[in-house]
Amino acid sequence: MDGHEAVIKRATVAEHAGDRFPTGIDEPGTPRSPGTVAEHEGAGLPATSGEHERQRFPSGRLVLYEDCADPLSVEATSDAGPAFDPRPFLAKLPVGRSGREYRRSTVIFAQGEVADAVYWIASGEVKLTVVSHDGKEAVIALLAQGSFFGEGCLAGQPLYMATATAMQTTVANRVPREAMTGLLHREPAFAEGFATYLLSRHIRMEQDLLDQLFNSSEKRLARLLLMMAHDGEQRTAVAIDKLSHETLAEMIGTTRSRVTFFLNRFRKLGFIDYKNGLHVHSSLRVVLHE
Repeated sequence: MDGHEAVIKRATVAEHAGDRFPTGIDEPGTPRSPGTVAEHEGAGLPATSGEHERQRFPSGRLVLYEDCADPLSVEATSDAGPAFDPRPFLAKLPVGRSGREYRRSTVIFAQGEVADAVYWIASGEVKLTVVSHDGKEAVIALLAQGSFFGEGCLAGQPLYMATATAMQTTVANRVPREAMTGLLHREPAFAEGFATYLLSRHIRMEQDLLDQLFNSSEKRLARLLLMMAHDGEQRTAVAIDKLSHETLAEMIGTTRSRVTFFLNRFRKLGFIDYKNGLHVHSSLRVVLHE
């Protein structure tokens, strides 16, 4: 993958009940709720510059201080994979040293199966989905090369809580739980890198939850596209892997029709274009500050 492409990395909490939080404008003509949390003047932080003056929202549940980092920032921790290369450590194992190839749409493990191994993505991309008792499906993560998944078994999780599916031809190493546990005990450097990776994933999931709670679906979609393109302060258009509108809707907790509506709006405003794929322009950040 060249420098003009970015791997999609999403660990998103999806709510299939639609936008149940009165936090912004989702359709033309819809009045903005007085309960909107992030008006994006300093990302919802007080505009004062002296003592720590707090801003309380109508619910009274959330207090933000002027010196706090914006929890919904696009530049926040990304799922760029672990900051270490686990391959030298995995090579020492009697099992899990080599990866298995999974074709596109192949299920690596299914929700409810016995959780007995951790997986590491050597190449490709994996989607994690959860299905509720009434049949609703939510995409909770899109994991790229260098990511671990299935690590819940290390904490005593008896069954996999999600289904892992290859989104393209993917090579993944399967490391049995006992082998992974032994490696963590024997190799402090590996244990440190693995812990850092898990903490980064945890922070990202917290940010995604805040995004679901306090942003409109339009802002959630804009933030998702920017993070998929790894937009920091760059001013160039970045191509991202193609996803269906339905998948995007599942990732931000809204309907496919709303995603289509907002994408068309972004295109007309010049924030995205479809020349040789979907290109995300950094100007899309304007939506986050409306």
